[in-house]
Amino acid sequence: MPYVTTDDGAEIFYKDWGGDEAPVLLSHGWPLNSDAWEATALFLAERGHRAVAHDRRGHGKSTQTWNGNEMDTYADDLACLIDHLDLQNLTLIGHSTGGGEVLHYLARHGSTRVARLVLVSAVPPLMVRREDNPGGLPIDVFDGIRAGEAAGRSQLYRDLADGPFFGNNRTGEVPQGTRDAFWLQGLASGTRNAYECIAAFSETDFRPDLEKVDVPTLVIHGDDDQIVPFEISGKLSAAGIRDAELLVYEGAAHGLPDTERDRLHRDILRFIQS
Repeated sequence: MPYVTTDDGAEIFYKDWGGDEAPVLLSHGWPLNSDAWEATALFLAERGHRAVAHDRRGHGKSTQTWNGNEMDTYADDLACLIDHLDLQNLTLIGHSTGGGEVLHYLARHGSTRVARLVLVSAVPPLMVRREDNPGGLPIDVFDGIRAGEAAGRSQLYRDLADGPFFGNNRTGEVPQGTRDAFWLQGLASGTRNAYECIAAFSETDFRPDLEKVDVPTLVIHGDDDQIVPFEISGKLSAAGIRDAELLVYEGAAHGLPDTERDRLHRDILRFIQS
């Protein structure tokens, strides 16, 4: 299986599908892994793109490191992978926490290798409520997720999958297999890694990163996202990135790569081929 070794010795698993042209890198959300993007990776690879997707450290098949479970290290791990594969003219696509990761990579390492950015249900600019971010979610929300992770993460992941992540608590129509896949991917993560990643996705301040984006950007978000509410995330990110395009999916939940797959694929393909 393909791995890249990071600066601190962690082994990052990745998939590399398709040809050698027009590369796309897909970064997954918490507490998932590259399997969360497999339908999109297959869709893009079958249409001539090189589709790369990795397991964030502590997730999936990557090393369950004790340290480094924070956004700076995630971005640096991504740089190791991109440099290792010598990806050029790259489209970065991130869902949820992965949106923060690819944005932070761009701000931290620059856009020399990057042509486009796509943020899907992404956590930036800043999720948690602070004095300078009064519209954010109370810290109690994230403390509750941490408590669930510590007390019994199998049940936490089941509750998220059966409830707000895919919007099943609204419709009751999300297939059991989709919900089971979330649960299984979550359990493949390291418990310390997943626990510490909660702070990474909720407390990292991406607002300075937005100002550094200098590539065409597409922001996609559902207006019924119960995990990363649109009003405090996608709406503000699109406003903070110069000339960003914003697509709002009416009535859509957080897990767009599954619940809005066909529409998402069309929108991504149109953007990266424009």
